[in-house]
Amino acid sequence: MMLRAEDTGHGESGGIMEWLAAQPGDPSFYAFLALIAFFAILLRFGVHKTIAKSLDDRADAIRAELDEAKRLREEAQEMLASYQRKQREAEAEAEAIVAQAKSEAKMLKAEARKEMTERLERRTAMAEQRIAQAEAQAAAEVKAAAAELAAQAAEEILKTQLKKTDLNKIVDADIKTVGEKLN
Repeated sequence: MMLRAEDTGHGESGGIMEWLAAQPGDPSFYAFLALIAFFAILLRFGVHKTIAKSLDDRADAIRAELDEAKRLREEAQEMLASYQRKQREAEAEAEAIVAQAKSEAKMLKAEARKEMTERLERRTAMAEQRIAQAEAQAAAEVKAAAAELAAQAAEEILKTQLKKTDLNKIVDADIKTVGEKLN
């Protein structure tokens, strides 16, 4: 219940005191007074400045962390772009190496085929040469065998058909020819 200063007839300061005296049984009134006293003490000791400074410091720390996170994010994006570029370069290099290897393989295959063909031609030529030599040797052996057989046949014919006197004349003539050649 509220009393006004006009009703009591006392001055304004007396009205507050009477009003305070009229409120002793109400606990919410004392809780309200304690709250006002608490805030008055906080204001007196400058707690609001400390709280404000603490909040400002916290805001600065959060701002610094956000700036650091932003910087780290940009750094990470740069690194990612760098790694992606390096990966593309490595893939291009790998493709170039594969292409070069295929080209070299084709070239080596062509060289091997050419070398094999040349080697085969040389061996064929050597075989033909050996065959020709074998044929010439066989022909010479056949001629030699034929000459020997002819000589044997001639000897047999001469032995059977020539008489001893004719044979002696031939041997004497041969001896004389050999003697003349030696002198």
